[in-house]
Amino acid sequence: MSLPTTIKQWTTAQDGLENLTQTTAPLPTPGPDEVLVKIRTVSLNYRDTEPGGKGEKVLIQGTGGVAVSGLQIAHASGAEGIDHYLFLGCEARVSEEVGSGQNYQLRMAINGMRPLGQPGGKGEKVLIQGTGGVAVSGLQIAHASGAEVIITSSSDAKLELAKKLGADRTINYKTIPNWDEEVLKMTDDEGVDIIFENGGAQTVQKSFECVAFGGLINCIGYLSGKQDAADDRTNINVLALKRNVTLKGLLNGPRERLEEMLQFYDEKKIYPVVDKVFGFEESKEALIYLSKGGHFGKVVIKVD
Repeated sequence: MSLPTTIKQWTTAQDGLENLTQTTAPLPTPGPDEVLVKIRTVSLNYRDTEPGGKGEKVLIQGTGGVAVSGLQIAHASGAEGIDHYLFLGCEARVSEEVGSGQNYQLRMAINGMRPLGQPGGKGEKVLIQGTGGVAVSGLQIAHASGAEVIITSSSDAKLELAKKLGADRTINYKTIPNWDEEVLKMTDDEGVDIIFENGGAQTVQKSFECVAFGGLINCIGYLSGKQDAADDRTNINVLALKRNVTLKGLLNGPRERLEEMLQFYDEKKIYPVVDKVFGFEESKEALIYLSKGGHFGKVVIKVD
């Protein structure tokens, strides 16, 4: 395969998404134990809207294939084997646009359920906050596992979409700001067994109020902020002890969990939800669109 001498990239000076700049750079040359990957699709996450230091690359997750390899790995032979061993590819039955988010969001979602081989399910109640990529994956996994699913959103239209994917009960947190009390009503004051905590500062205390005794709160995001209000500083130890809660931070997950989830998706015929696909030249618009929170499922960039 003939390779270009330069690549296109979007960079940031940490001065706002509207000021992202498309530039070119020399094509990297892989060294020992490295591979050069040709990216075909990129799946965005909320963290991509708040990039780090000056000049940092902001697009990090997607699908592709090995273009050049400097790897020597006993588990694989040839570029195709290395590609599968390292990157695991998306399911053959879905497009790359649909599969681009599976690596990250499925590992996050399955880690938010139960230990390896125990995805949870029948008899459990799961609360999903929001309708982004990880949240929608959590909804699909919980429903397919047989759990009763409650989901929150500020949009009635999104809640209707969630119902079509299997949500048993829905709460609009704009019209019902004390949604934790509503969750308790829906569960006969028992609370939910598992919570996908995507809100952060303005939602985590409510999550502690409506989780079941001995339940699990998965800290996934911080869409409502990173710092508690000055008059809302109850110590996290007090909140956890109140209901004997497990508080778990989720960033990603091991390869084994992705393999488990890909098999689960295939068996249950679950299809990841893509809200919108942008071209690479529209990457700035894609990130701005994501930051506004109007999406349901994943936002994807098609690179070529």
